[in-house]
Amino acid sequence: MSRATRPAAGGPARPPGMSRDGDRLPDLPPAVLFAALDGCGDGVVLCDSVGRVVLVNAVAAEMLPGVEAGTDTARGPAAELFAHDASPGSGGEVPHGDRPGREVRPADRPREVRYGDRLIRVRGERAGLDHHVWHLTYAGLAGPAGGVAAAFALRAERRRTEFLLDAGRRLSASLNTRRCARATAELATGFLADSAIVLLPADLRRRVEWVRVTAGRGQASARFEEGAVPAADTATVAGLADALTASPHGGVWRLDPAGTPGWLVPEGFGDAGHLMAIPLPGNGAPSAALVLARRAGGPPFDEEDEALARALAVRAGAAIAAATLYREQSDTNAILTGDLLPPDLPDVDGIELAGSLRASEQAGLIGGDFYDVYLPDAFAAFAAEPYPQDITGGAATDRDIRAPLVILGDVCGKGARAAVLAGQVRHSLRTLLLLESRPERLIELLNRALLASPSPNSYVTLVMGALSRAPGGHTRLHLSVAGHPPPLVLRRDGVVERVAIRGSLLGALKNPVLNAVTVDLAPGEVCLFYSDGVTEAFGGPSAREMFGPARLEAALGTCAGMPVAALVERLEQISTEWLAGGEHDDRALLAIRARGASG
Repeated sequence: MSRATRPAAGGPARPPGMSRDGDRLPDLPPAVLFAALDGCGDGVVLCDSVGRVVLVNAVAAEMLPGVEAGTDTARGPAAELFAHDASPGSGGEVPHGDRPGREVRPADRPREVRYGDRLIRVRGERAGLDHHVWHLTYAGLAGPAGGVAAAFALRAERRRTEFLLDAGRRLSASLNTRRCARATAELATGFLADSAIVLLPADLRRRVEWVRVTAGRGQASARFEEGAVPAADTATVAGLADALTASPHGGVWRLDPAGTPGWLVPEGFGDAGHLMAIPLPGNGAPSAALVLARRAGGPPFDEEDEALARALAVRAGAAIAAATLYREQSDTNAILTGDLLPPDLPDVDGIELAGSLRASEQAGLIGGDFYDVYLPDAFAAFAAEPYPQDITGGAATDRDIRAPLVILGDVCGKGARAAVLAGQVRHSLRTLLLLESRPERLIELLNRALLASPSPNSYVTLVMGALSRAPGGHTRLHLSVAGHPPPLVLRRDGVVERVAIRGSLLGALKNPVLNAVTVDLAPGEVCLFYSDGVTEAFGGPSAREMFGPARLEAALGTCAGMPVAALVERLEQISTEWLAGGEHDDRALLAIRARGASG
């Protein structure tokens, strides 16, 4: 119930709208308006044209004991508070009433007045032709701490603290730049402004992306928008360009509402009464800029608003700067790792290829196992019979032969360092292929390069095969192995053969031991390259038993007649089930199937 309708202390009840002198006061608002005013967080006092109180809401009644409906504000302790000599909200300095000698204060300017032991901030504005509304808030204590003033000050400080704690939680919850910008705008809109827009620095296309949140009116929910404008458009707004480019700990800029471009405030917002731009500090430069907007008729931004906006800006700037740095690093990593991932296998006339690469759990997407196919442009369809049946000696090994090469290798170590070495091996082989085509000679040259590498433990095992056609739709695979497990061959009848070939680890010996052998594949038969991460995987019922070459051979024997992609997928599934989620090394498979004339 409003103090406007309460009886004076010790006196009889009077009807609503009547003063204690029995004079008829103006009609009061309906009950719903009284309830709304009593629920306000600020004190509200309505006075008539001669300075008598018409209405006092619950907060003002608690703040100003003794001030009630009918009180003459020209007398008593509230006289200075209400300043009847000024005409609030009139836009000028007009004396009010017949009280000469009183100071005339500028209209509509908030001021602080002592009332008892409290400092009260008061702002007045005209309401209609004959009434004035006074808005009251606690500014602090003027003397010894009073219970009510202390409670109000504590509540205000608690709200600010809770706001900043919430800001810290929300802004630290994401490493996405746009999500951080949106969280910043939502926080500012809910506490500091009617609308908030976050502008990110100009990108390479000289465009400034922005994220905006606008508080809803009535039951409407907040509205979210995003877009972009040319950087030149931001440069035309006085103060905004400074906020985007100034020192990260620069000041606060008040923007001129009259010069506000249409894109800076949302459609349907109405006239902007107050605009404030704050840089969000980043790494040596603003990470973004925050613009707060309040509608015309709303209170201007005061020093407390600025201080709170700066505190939010520090948190938001750090979050957006961290998200931007994370994005840049992620983009760089994507570029660097893109060339370390397994390649798309090309189409080669007469054969089918399928591969699988699984990095260790510790390494993520990349690791030390690799495979590749080198297909000279001039030999997309490889030549018939480029090698004799035995290529381990004789003049035929000196011929300059160009044929597709398939390799699978394993470098020492795991993770990014191993992946880098694997990438170097792949690219070194591509370079060497410009000068040399014989597998065994390529391996010797690669061994020299690894011995000269400044990186420690540059050890590599690999198996390399040169492809050629043979009569009857057969395919011949001329193999060289360096310290790697020997390939397996799956015949059409399901028999699995282990190729009898060995060789030395690369990067360890100046003159490695290298052997070569030729394998003939009839149509439908498969040669499988694999890394020791497959056979040396520990798992099974006890989780401590090695998978071993015998289990791999048995699993391969069940894949006769399968398409090569299905064969690799089945072997990968069997290997994964054996691990049962345990730790494992890098694992690689590469299957080569002779397609023959019939495909």
